[in-house]
Parts: sequence; structure tokens; C-alpha cells
Amino acid sequence: MRFLTALFTIWMGLTAIAAAQVGAPVPDGIGLREAVTPVMESVVAFHTLVMWIISGITLVVLALLLWVMIRYNKRANPNPSKTSHNTLIEVIWTAVPVLILVVIAVPSFRLLYLQDEIPEADLTIKAVGYQWYWGYEYADLGIGEFFANMIPDEEIDPSAGQLRLLSTDYPIVVPVDATVRLNVTAADVIHSWTIPEFGIKMDAIPGRLNETWFRAEQTGVYYGQCSELCGLRHAFMPIEVHVVPQEVFDSWAALAADDIDAGRTLIAEYQAGVRETRMASR
Repeated sequence: MRFLTALFTIWMGLTAIAAAQVGAPVPDGIGLREAVTPVMESVVAFHTLVMWIISGITLVVLALLLWVMIRYNKRANPNPSKTSHNTLIEVIWTAVPVLILVVIAVPSFRLLYLQDEIPEADLTIKAVGYQWYWGYEYADLGIGEFFANMIPDEEIDPSAGQLRLLSTDYPIVVPVDATVRLNVTAADVIHSWTIPEFGIKMDAIPGRLNETWFRAEQTGVYYGQCSELCGLRHAFMPIEVHVVPQEVFDSWAALAADDIDAGRTLIAEYQAGVRETRMASR
């Protein structure tokens, strides 16, 4: 009983950690992050399908190997067969892999189309990779480029929900359930803009403008990191995205267009209220 109680306590603790920061990694976490966009939901579904197929193939091959080792070893089969061809078996081991590849290809092509075909966007953000920070611009909202640098260890404030190596001084903000077009480029070397929960990993290449999209369907704070080796401080250029209700985003955009610091203050106050509400409901 004590063991079950301890196990339940650990589980609830891990659940609380995950709930406190929807888009943050957790210690000893395994598997894919929680999907919060249509693209990531499709990625998870495709991953699950392929895992079932791989597991089935592995079990069949294991069973065949065990059968061959037991049935056809020297002791059980002292006089081996001289058979060199079997038409039926050759047809099977050619046709079955082809069918498996077709089963994998159909959802794969569907997922590639979903990622590549950008729907009509509600908002466009330009992300520029620098050594070693990110710059963001909301041109259609009149918000000029601002820079998001990692908060140093000595300045991290856990009470404000900040996380070491993940929180930035000027996070980007998007409204929930809005289609966001993301234009990605770089000013110096190749970087990569990545948010696991969004199903996005887009290279930022100097002289080239790559394009992707996402629609976050759950409010929260989501973190990512540059996923392309880009130099000495590659590990220290995180990405922080706040997904907020539309009215909060509108207020932030109105302030940020004139003063990005005022916008940052508003988002910090909003997230503080969210944390207080979450703690009170426990």
C-alpha cells in the first residue's frame, strides 16, 4: 500500500509539473510532446501507425528466427533440404513489403501536404536567426523587429514561470486558434526554428525565406530551441511562444506596436494571473 501511495504521489507530481508549463520538457520524459496543432496531431498519429507496423515486423522476424533455429538446427534436422527456390514464398516476401510501404506512404504524403500547404493566415510573423538569438517582426500589425535573448541563469525567476535555458526576455505572442504564417530566415549562418508541440522544425537559411504555419489550439507557454548547429552558443538561443486568448493578444499587439516593453509587461501580468488561478484550483 505504501508503494502504491508513493507511486500515486510521484505520478500526481509529474502531472502537476506538466500542467504548470504545458510546453515545457519534464525530467525523465519519454515519447513525443503533447500535440497542440493540427500538424502535430497528424505527426503523432503517423508516428503511432509506423510504430505499430515496426513492432509487428519485429515480432514476425523474431518468430521466424526462433522457428528456424529450433526446427532447422543440426540436431533436429541432420539432413538439410536442397530446395533453392519457392515461388510462393518469393512472391510473398516481395508483395508484403510493397503493401507495407503503400500503407505507410498514403498518410505520409497526406502529412507532407498538410505541412506544405499553408492555409489563409490570420497573422504573419517573420523570424530571423542571429548568432545567437532570434529576431521577430509582425509587419502586418506594425510591430517592428525585436530580439529574444535567453535569460541568463543568474536572472532566472522561477516564481515568474521562467525556465533555465528556455525562457527569453522578449517572447513572441500569438492568439489561440489563429492560423499563423511563419517566415523564417537567417542573417549569418543556418539556424532552425523548432517548437515540438507545434510540429515545426524549419531551417533558417541566409538569403532564403522559408515558410511554414501553425495553429495552436491550446493556450499556454511553449518552448523550443535552435535545432541546427550554428556555432559556439548554439545551445543558448531558445524560442518562447505565449499562446493567449484573442483579447489578450489584441491588447498586447496594441501596446507592442508602440512599446515592446509595455507589451512584455502585459503578458507577464497575464501569465501571473494564470498561474495564480491554476494554483487556487488545486
